[in-house]
Amino acid sequence: MLGNFTYHNPTRLHFGEQALEELAGELKEYGSRVLLVYGGGSIKRYGLYDQVVEVLKKSGKEIFEVPDVMPNPTVDKLYEGCAAAKAADVDLILAVGGGSVCDYAKAVSVSAWCEEDPWEKYYLRMEEPDNQIIPVGCILTMVGTGSEMNGGSVITNPTQKRKIGHVFGSNVMPRFTILNPALTFTVPLRQMSAGIYDAFNHICEQYFSGQDDNTTDYLAEGLMCSLIVSSRRALKDPKDYEARSNIMWAATWALNTLLAMGKSTDWEVHMIGQAVGAYTDATHGMTLSAVSLPYYRKILPDGLPKFARFAANVWGIDARGKSQEELALAGLDAMKGWMQELGVALDLRQLGVKEEMLEGIADGTFLLTGGYRTLTRQDVIEILRESLEGENV
Repeated sequence: MLGNFTYHNPTRLHFGEQALEELAGELKEYGSRVLLVYGGGSIKRYGLYDQVVEVLKKSGKEIFEVPDVMPNPTVDKLYEGCAAAKAADVDLILAVGGGSVCDYAKAVSVSAWCEEDPWEKYYLRMEEPDNQIIPVGCILTMVGTGSEMNGGSVITNPTQKRKIGHVFGSNVMPRFTILNPALTFTVPLRQMSAGIYDAFNHICEQYFSGQDDNTTDYLAEGLMCSLIVSSRRALKDPKDYEARSNIMWAATWALNTLLAMGKSTDWEVHMIGQAVGAYTDATHGMTLSAVSLPYYRKILPDGLPKFARFAANVWGIDARGKSQEELALAGLDAMKGWMQELGVALDLRQLGVKEEMLEGIADGTFLLTGGYRTLTRQDVIEILRESLEGENV
């Protein structure tokens, strides 16, 4: 472990099939006015909305709502939520849904009482909140983003063709999260796969950096192995509770800041994927899967020992008789095979990307310095073109 760090995560997790029973106890900590935010209506179709509203009413809460939060929340939707939260002077924002709904709730929490344009302040200038922050609680129905236990919030500005994430501090993290794996059973198979790959890539972004023998990397390898095993079980039987519970738990720990402790981190795949999402509104996990392999092939020579270790420790590839480069490439081949099993996108054309978009996507990609190589704009275009031409498939 290198450097000095402080680890603190204030989110309290309630996990299991009876986790929703803990909501009433959590609500006692907050005032009477609750803003309920949720997505396109699946929580109503499957009865979760009624269960949550019943608990809120029995707890004496006055309920205000912002429905129809989209998978890639927009800045206009953020403004709508801010207006609702401020007008009602709410004491708690309760997010019920997947990671995008949780992201959205955190964005509203820091923006409702912000005296400036929150898009400008938080997402373009990357400043921190200096105003009242509304507490957030989450009830998770889809896994992948890890938003239920971190301070991250991604917002899209369709007009500017920008999709930007801001990782806020522990004062913005959800105060509590309810994790019932059975709530994820209703998620379509494609969305389940996208969420699994999203979680896996969160681990990769923190794993493929640094050269020291770091305890955090051993934790990362264990989480990756768990996701691989459990994903295969879930593909065979999407209602395998044990598999789905392992996936949910691994996804939460993949991005609750634990794996970033004591090391540098990369996040360039996310920067490219988010830029793709701004142009296509594609599912986040699919934008990551479409660019991951060409990105890793690009940086592999700079991080060869870690890629070889990845092949051996995560994919179980026998190193005997192989050079480090052969072993590393075999690891990426194994990863590709698993991604094909999942059915995630390996080709940007599947997401609606066209050749004429590449320059704009490259312009919208932040170039970071934490990984094995700092990309140039031309590198990004080459990665995009490799995926667009179907060389992953």
